[in-house]
Amino acid sequence: MKFAKVMPTILGGALLLASVSSAAAAPLSDQSIPLQAPYASEEGIQLNSGSDETIFNFLGQQEQFLNSDVKSQLKIIKRTTDTSGVRHFRLKQYIKGIPVYGAEQTIHLDKTGQVSSALGDLPPVEEQAIPNDGVAEISAEDAIKIASEEATSRVGELGEPQKTPEAELNIYHNEEDNQTYLVYITEVNVLEPAPLRTKYFVNAVDGSIVSQFDIINFATGTGTGVLGDTKTLTTTQSGSTFQLKDTTRGKGIETYTASNRSTIPGTLLTDSDNVWTDRAGVDAHAYAAATYDFYKNKFNRNGLDGNGLLIKSTVHYGSNYNNAFWNGVQIVFGDGDGTTFTSLSGDLDVVGHELTHGVIENTANLEYRNEPGALNEAFADIFGNTIESKNWLLGDAIYTPNIPGDALRSLSNPTLYGQPDKYADRYTGTSDNGGVHTNSGIINKAYYLAAQGGTHNGVTVTGIGRDKAIQIFYSTLVNYLTPTSKFAAAKTATIQAAKDLYGATSAEATAITKAYQAVGL
Repeated sequence: MKFAKVMPTILGGALLLASVSSAAAAPLSDQSIPLQAPYASEEGIQLNSGSDETIFNFLGQQEQFLNSDVKSQLKIIKRTTDTSGVRHFRLKQYIKGIPVYGAEQTIHLDKTGQVSSALGDLPPVEEQAIPNDGVAEISAEDAIKIASEEATSRVGELGEPQKTPEAELNIYHNEEDNQTYLVYITEVNVLEPAPLRTKYFVNAVDGSIVSQFDIINFATGTGTGVLGDTKTLTTTQSGSTFQLKDTTRGKGIETYTASNRSTIPGTLLTDSDNVWTDRAGVDAHAYAAATYDFYKNKFNRNGLDGNGLLIKSTVHYGSNYNNAFWNGVQIVFGDGDGTTFTSLSGDLDVVGHELTHGVIENTANLEYRNEPGALNEAFADIFGNTIESKNWLLGDAIYTPNIPGDALRSLSNPTLYGQPDKYADRYTGTSDNGGVHTNSGIINKAYYLAAQGGTHNGVTVTGIGRDKAIQIFYSTLVNYLTPTSKFAAAKTATIQAAKDLYGATSAEATAITKAYQAVGL
């Protein structure tokens, strides 16, 4: 697998959950659920409070919440209305006032105010199963120290953290041993002695590490500036010099150089005549702007977090560094060694891929391991590829620059680069966080079929075009998926998003359904 030469570890699952419930037996099904309590909207009346009551009335009729105070167990954390008039609600679950990790539910009201679907994953956690009655025996500071010591044992003495270390108490149901733990969730995020971002689940009773996984995202990129074309840049004049700083988009786009060292963000790039010769910097800056514009123009989204988050890029990181990564704060690019990669800031679909991890982290926050991690990687591929919309390849401008037509991945034919194109062929081992960069090919293929059409595994799909396909996948990501969503949930969520946007019997909903069928889901 050529893309395995540089093993990208995506950014995902870094935001900590902040909610939990008082009792939950079986999770709500990842299926479209019929309304059990009819609700009619009234002309001219705001539906916010009424909609909330509809949501809680509906949940109160589900088996695990019968005879329970639903409002004390599930809290609405987000309300949105899409362009079709469908209202989307995201809820988090609590037990004893402590967040249950990954326990989120999305519920959707159609234009008449009726529940059209409920999607999510409420782990099988009951109040009596909470260790030590929900009382921590160690402090948050202890948990941070335990995580730091483990990271130090692997990579050596740690440099300055890129994000101020925090630890949040959660209830965590570990699928690997089917046990429930009271944990602190924290992360180690450093650049020295090597870029590292690891998420830890530290047992709040005995201090042991229950689970951990890496969430820094590595990938690759190179730009047209690197290849010799001319780009128009938005810069800022300061005195007699110009800065590679764009203040017209959100809270800004800033591009720095590490000057072949490993300190970031480094030095803000400047120029005396506003004619820029740092090609890696030109590409990083221009492609960050193009990615911002894509999300703003296509979805009216203001930046990665929806609130104009400042986009920082650093080029010339390290010496011949054959990677790029997003560390939850900014994006960093090496220059490549000229053989495996050329300058890594120059390929629009790769820059779009990396920055989309910031969107994922601020929406569904898909956990970066196993199937949720493969979804994380796939959605980043899908959006990065669509931002460029040149072909169905990812990284073709920067990977193996001396081999024409080569790429990291293909959405149209994942098997070209060692990825499966149907669920039956998925990787089930433990490498690469459970195959996040391998199994993403299954979802990539489904997206390709929905957009482009074709026959695969005996199923014929009539394509709906990239524009409609990406609208459906965007709605799926921001409105329906939750941190622990797996492939089956993604299928249900994407079909439901298509139905809500275009109609239950629409060609769009049919295309999405058949596309997932074609990849064995």
